[in-house]
Amino acid sequence: MKTFKIKLPLLFAILALSLTVSASQLTDRLSAIKNVAMISVMTDSAGFAEKYEILYSHPLDYKKPKVGQFNERIILCHVGFDRPTIVVTEGYWATYAENIKYRDEISKLLNANVVVCEYRYFGKSIPQPCNWDYLTVENSLNDIHEVVTSLKNIYKGKWLATGISKGGQTTMFYRAFFPNDVDVSVPYVAPLNKSVEDGRHEPFIEKITGTEEDRKAVLDFQLKFCKRKSAILPYFEKLCKDKKYAFNVPISEIYDYWILEYSFAFWQWGNKLSDIPADTLNDKSMADFMMKYNDPSYFQKNSEFISFNVQAAKELGYYGYDTKPFGKYMKTLNTKDYLRRLMLPDTLRNIPFDNSLYKRTVRFLKKSDPKMLYIYGEYDPWSASGVCQWLDTSKKHNLKIYVQPGGSHRSRINNMPDNMREEIINQLKEWMR
Repeated sequence: MKTFKIKLPLLFAILALSLTVSASQLTDRLSAIKNVAMISVMTDSAGFAEKYEILYSHPLDYKKPKVGQFNERIILCHVGFDRPTIVVTEGYWATYAENIKYRDEISKLLNANVVVCEYRYFGKSIPQPCNWDYLTVENSLNDIHEVVTSLKNIYKGKWLATGISKGGQTTMFYRAFFPNDVDVSVPYVAPLNKSVEDGRHEPFIEKITGTEEDRKAVLDFQLKFCKRKSAILPYFEKLCKDKKYAFNVPISEIYDYWILEYSFAFWQWGNKLSDIPADTLNDKSMADFMMKYNDPSYFQKNSEFISFNVQAAKELGYYGYDTKPFGKYMKTLNTKDYLRRLMLPDTLRNIPFDNSLYKRTVRFLKKSDPKMLYIYGEYDPWSASGVCQWLDTSKKHNLKIYVQPGGSHRSRINNMPDNMREEIINQLKEWMR
C-alpha cells in the first residue's frame, strides 16, 4: 500500500477547494430548477456542510393554475449528494430550522440531508392577498410533491418524510395522496380527526390519561379556578389586556374556556402533578401560574394560529370540551361549535366541514401497507384520535405503530424505551440502507 504525505497548508487548500466545488455544484443545480424564485446561503449550520433558504413558486390552486402563484419557504440542509434525504412536512412555520443547532433526530440517525417545507399560509409562505379558498390540504400536499420531485434530480438516494403534530398529519396525508414519492414515512403524534368536535378526546382525558388519582388532582385544580372565579377573573383580565389579546366573546366566557383547556394542555405537554400549586397560592399567583402553563392567546380572534383554525374548521377537525364535571359553575356555557365562534374570522363562521380527507386517509391505511412508523404518546390527548386507536397492524408487514408508555405530545424516537428505540432505529436503517 502506498502512502502520501501532504503538507497542512496544501491539505487545507484541497479541502477548501472541494467544499467550494461542492457548494458551486449545489447552487448551480438549485438555480436550474424552474420554479426556484430565490436562493439564500445560510451560514453557521452545525452538522451540515451547507444550508440554504429557498423560495419556491407554486400555484395558489393546482386545479386552477391561472389564479396565481405564491412563494413557499424551503430550508435545505445539505450533507452530501450520496446521502438519503429527509423531507420535513411542516404543518406550521419553518422558522426553527434557521437555528444554527437545528437538526432533525432522524437526520442524525441516518446522516441525511434535510428539506424543511414550510406550510402554505404560515411564516414567509403566506400569499398576498390572503384568500382562504386556496388553503387546502390537497394544495399543500401538491406543494411538497413539486419540491420533492424537483430535488430528486439532485438527491437520487432514498427519501423519508416526517413531521410532528400537524406536520405529522401532513406526513400521513402526503403518503395517502402520493404513495410513491418517498420510501419511508414517520408521522409523530399525528391525530386523524373525523369532525370539528371529534368526540373522542373528552372521554380519553376523563378515563385514560394517567391514573384515577392523577385525573382527580387535575380536575380538582380546575374546580378551584371555578370556585375562585370572581377573585381571579380581574387578574386574568389584566393579564390579557397587558398582552393585548382580543376575543370574540366576553372575557368571563374566555375564563371558562381557559379552565376547560387546562386538562388538555396538562396531558398534552406531559406536565407533572408536582407542578400543580398548593391551595395556599393567592389569586394573582394562581392567574400567573395558569397563564404560564395554559396561555389563552390561541382563543383570540386574530391568533397567529388562524390558518390552522381555518383548516381545522374546513377539513382537519378538532376536539370538544365536556362541561359536565364543572356542574353549576358552567351551566350557562355552551361550547358547541366554539372553534368557529371564538377563533375564526366573521366571514368564515359558517364554513362547512368536509370529512372526505378523513375517509380517504382511513381507506388508504386500511387497504395499503406502506413503510410507515407512527410515533404516539400514551397520555397525549391527541392520541385519542390517532390511528393507534383503531388501525390493526397485525396483518401488515411494513406499517408499524409505537406508543410511548406514559408519553405525551413530546414523544420522540430518542425518548422511547430502550427496546422500542432500538427496534425503530434498526427498522429505519434497514429500510433506508
